[in-house]
Amino acid sequence: MEVTFTFSPDLDKASKYKEFIPQLALLIEDEHEEVSVLANVSAALKECFGWFWIGFYLVRGEQLVLGPFQGSTACYRIRKGRGVCGTAWSEGCTQVVPDVERFPGHIACSSLSRSEIVVPLYNKDGHVCAVLDIDSEHLATFDDVDRQYLEELCRIVEKTIYHTSQL
Repeated sequence: MEVTFTFSPDLDKASKYKEFIPQLALLIEDEHEEVSVLANVSAALKECFGWFWIGFYLVRGEQLVLGPFQGSTACYRIRKGRGVCGTAWSEGCTQVVPDVERFPGHIACSSLSRSEIVVPLYNKDGHVCAVLDIDSEHLATFDDVDRQYLEELCRIVEKTIYHTSQL
């Protein structure tokens, strides 16, 4: 199914998310293949919001492993508790970082990244199974509006691929 994401140019951030999320839900509703869904979610977010880097890291044993993404090359593996992604995984909560240089232990996959948001995704047992990682080349790009709507988006993704009986 092809979904074209279109928005009025004068929308504020919250309104853009409110239009985007139902369109994304429609795009992924009948697909349960993890890589396929995460790839299209990354592409849709990049297309609509234009952030520097958007992608997923997947929990594999005791580390996060690079999954589908849009942007420049990235770190392959991140240990639990390391960097923004590893912290989101270990703490099980969204991390909003206005300035990555001020985040203790930040992992610089790209020197162009200036701010970041990382949202954990949970499997049907309530364990973090992946994280959505978004980087911006500008300081203080992400705020509570992004947190709210990206967490909502991640709950939709979870229901589509991690809470199904097909796992």
